[in-house]
Amino acid sequence: MLKPTSHQHRVVIVGAGFGGLEAARHLGNQSVDVTLIDRSNHHVFQPLLYQVAGAALDISQIAWPIRRVLHRFKNITTLMAEVNGVDVAGKAVLLTDGSRIPYDTLVLATGATHAYFGHDEWARYAPGLKTLGDALAIRQHLLTLFEQAEREPDPAKRQLLQTIVVIGAGATGVELACTIAELAHEEIHGDFRHVDTRKARVVLVEAASRVLSGFPEPLADYAQHTMERLGVNVLLNHPVTECREDGVVCKDQFIGAGAVFWAAGVRASPVAQWLGVLADRAGRVKVEPDLSVTAQPEIFVIGDAATVEQKNGKPVPGLAPAAKQEGRYVADVIKARLRNSALPPPFRYRNYGNLSTIGKHTAVVDFGKVRLRGRPAWILWAIAHIYFLIGVRNRLLVALNWLWLYIKGDRAARIIISRKS
Repeated sequence: MLKPTSHQHRVVIVGAGFGGLEAARHLGNQSVDVTLIDRSNHHVFQPLLYQVAGAALDISQIAWPIRRVLHRFKNITTLMAEVNGVDVAGKAVLLTDGSRIPYDTLVLATGATHAYFGHDEWARYAPGLKTLGDALAIRQHLLTLFEQAEREPDPAKRQLLQTIVVIGAGATGVELACTIAELAHEEIHGDFRHVDTRKARVVLVEAASRVLSGFPEPLADYAQHTMERLGVNVLLNHPVTECREDGVVCKDQFIGAGAVFWAAGVRASPVAQWLGVLADRAGRVKVEPDLSVTAQPEIFVIGDAATVEQKNGKPVPGLAPAAKQEGRYVADVIKARLRNSALPPPFRYRNYGNLSTIGKHTAVVDFGKVRLRGRPAWILWAIAHIYFLIGVRNRLLVALNWLWLYIKGDRAARIIISRKS
């Protein structure tokens, strides 16, 4: 069992995503011992993972070592370890190596993973995009397909290699499909001599009747038309019934493909199982208005692992700004409890807008009463994402990279790494 550095109140935070990291930072240099546990040593800016997958950005531009981010807070200990349970009665977090991390207050911000709707066997054929490893694997697969197509003499096999299917037309699916289409159709075709990458077929498959269901219908329609101009073939009302090594079956139609990527749904990490509490259909824990677990006020669940009901009856969306707001709120509640001062009012999510890019030139933005689309929306999207990046260096690098991509259409991260490299 890890011993605390002092006899102060012990706060353990599991997960260094947006919510967990925000909670840790707001408890930094306070009179508490904070232990932040994550199975990786880095924090990832997930909204830009698709740009790593599409070779537009390098991993160092959207990921930062957790220890470096928190190094100035002397009351925070960072552990790279994997959690596999919680001893609620004994008030300890259980690690896979058998270790126990004691806590007085526990914050679970463990995020979510891919949901294959009862078909977990599809994961081997249709990987999703949640981690840096996922993004690098997708990039590796994409670039390798074009290299294989360059050497393939059979036109039918060559076209199969250049057919990429993305399942799910939410923001992640739309952004991933668009960046793949731009990569193939606009940016790398001049690099090859025997294959025309402009003939690559990018197919976006969606079970619902429209793309971007979280956006107003006019913006979603605009997004679909823009995607189709980029060369993305959008198939709506096409639920997937089978994923195979050589393609997918949707609405009784088989689409042969060299690559299939999953962006159709997520499920929460097994927090509900760890705590022995009920969860919703996506595995998320329904928390109290102060984000604590019912009958366990010393345990908080935030981010994608929790479901929080708003005044309008809808759940708080699983977005980075929401997780950050929850992390700050929980830190404020913990500090108020320790000071025996008035507790903050119940958590209220402040919606600052919904944004999604449709390629490197356009985007859609929904502020409720104000809606933007096209290039002005893309500029606003870019400013917002650069603002939320950690560190001046990363903001500058990403801004310069986007500017170069915008002007020259040249993606510098087109590197294939083999085991012999």
